[in-house]
Amino acid sequence: MNAIDGAIGGEPARAGGRHEVLSLGGTIGAHHALANIVRNELTYRFNAFGELNGCHGLILTAYASLMSSPGEENIPQSDKNRVGSTRWLIRAAVIFWVGFLVMVATRHSINRLTNLFILLLISLFLAFAIEPGVNKLEARGWKRGRATIGIVLSVVVLSSAFLALFGTLVASQMADLLQNSEKYVNESVSFINDTFNAKIDPQEVNDKISDPNGPVQKFIDSQQDKVITLSVQALGALLQVFSVLLFTYYIVADGPKLRRVCSRLAPDRQRRVLAGWEIAVNKTGGYLYSRALLALLSSFFHWIAFQAIGTPAPIAMALWVGVVSQFLPVVGTYVAGVLPVVLSFVNHPASALFVVGFILVYQQVENYLFSPRITARTMELHPALAFGSAIAGAAVLGPVGAVLALPGAAMIQAIASEWGTRHAVIESPLTYVVPVKARTRRAKKNRS
Repeated sequence: MNAIDGAIGGEPARAGGRHEVLSLGGTIGAHHALANIVRNELTYRFNAFGELNGCHGLILTAYASLMSSPGEENIPQSDKNRVGSTRWLIRAAVIFWVGFLVMVATRHSINRLTNLFILLLISLFLAFAIEPGVNKLEARGWKRGRATIGIVLSVVVLSSAFLALFGTLVASQMADLLQNSEKYVNESVSFINDTFNAKIDPQEVNDKISDPNGPVQKFIDSQQDKVITLSVQALGALLQVFSVLLFTYYIVADGPKLRRVCSRLAPDRQRRVLAGWEIAVNKTGGYLYSRALLALLSSFFHWIAFQAIGTPAPIAMALWVGVVSQFLPVVGTYVAGVLPVVLSFVNHPASALFVVGFILVYQQVENYLFSPRITARTMELHPALAFGSAIAGAAVLGPVGAVLALPGAAMIQAIASEWGTRHAVIESPLTYVVPVKARTRRAKKNRS
């Protein structure tokens, strides 16, 4: 170790403006007093002459690191432990608050992006539904972009026609109900009095309805203030629909490019991912197409029945029952049947019984005749699984989740059925399933 000349005693020598450095040997590291003298002398000389300004900080730092402070050896071990624990607490506090702030920011971002995630989920299922049709059109020579636009526009036109037809029906029925409310009240009260031997005064009911301070008029007046709010909500819904259609178009039209992202995976994993995607497209699309075909059949037969019974707006009511009954599992038929029953009851109370009877009969015909033959080529979803999926979807995402739960459950069931190893089921009374023909013969024998 080198030190400045004269560090032990006397003035330092200067030769040609340079500091003459003397060797102090290995004794410096053992004496703290001498280390302090050398440190101070170095600082004085570097500051006084301004030489080696670029390195004196490095020299002092390295030198001080080798020297322990005079009182460091006298610090008790308990004080050192206390200092270490304090540093640990500070580090833990910093980690906690940083994690807390990150969690709050993540939660806030997720809440803000929830609507976007829902729109992307809807778009993904719509893309699964229309991609088989796009693939068929592409195989016939269509460009993929044009085929996607054609199918998306077809879906938009059909959906707009259905909503316009149903909206026109609701508006016309509401207008007719307001104009002829007294007539409908008299007929309904007369039916109730004749059927249940009630003694309700129709004039008293009409007076309560037309009373400006009555509950009916107050309800109507309260809804007038919500016109602007409903208009803004309708505009927001249109923007969301446009976003869904745009996402759907890009997912389908650029599907091959998007799926090339899996090139980062190993070849075996790429095959699994692409096989899962293909299963999801085929099964989900097939399931939705089978639902659409069943909805078409249901609408056709209900239209014939409603036309014969005399239900108001039979076409709109038939479409309503057909669509809702197929995309709401188990209870969809009965939920959809409420509206035509109410309209039939208002128009002619006795006709409502025929509407209820036909809906119940057709539900059985569909379950045992139409549905097994149509879904045999696509995929059959167990009613219990469909009902449970709808409840779970509604609990998570509301009405949108209830609708998307069916294709979601169908996709998961399809992927689960394709992957994994299957073995033969052992013969057991617990696993024996009676064939349909044998079940029919047994029922005939029991009747005879």
